[in-house]
Amino acid sequence: MQYQKEHYQAESWGYYMPVRSMHMTDPLERVGRLASKSAVVIFSVSSCCMCHAVKRLFCGMGVNPTVYELDQDPRGKEIERALMRLLGNSSAVPVVFIGGKLIGAMDRVMASHINGSLVPLLKEAGALWL
Repeated sequence: MQYQKEHYQAESWGYYMPVRSMHMTDPLERVGRLASKSAVVIFSVSSCCMCHAVKRLFCGMGVNPTVYELDQDPRGKEIERALMRLLGNSSAVPVVFIGGKLIGAMDRVMASHINGSLVPLLKEAGALWL
């Protein structure tokens, strides 16, 4: 699996969503707006192994997440700090939103996957049809 990366843009399987046009002053508002643009949104850092693992999990399930690589965004550090405030801890990435709702970091995603609640969330958001 190969990820194509472009500066100032979010990666999704099959299309790119420009981030440049979203120069909002409040990073939390920006996170909320970006998170609600697609059924599954992952805030990631391209060199992070846990980010890679969560992207593989969703792609392996047949989900095409929109991925915002924070290290490719000039305001990525602001977004990362906003995500840390949302999560209430020091680990900011990966952070997953499904249907515009915060799911959390890797531990919450994996717990949802293991307990069987992840697939219904994905179906409800329209990210998974089977």
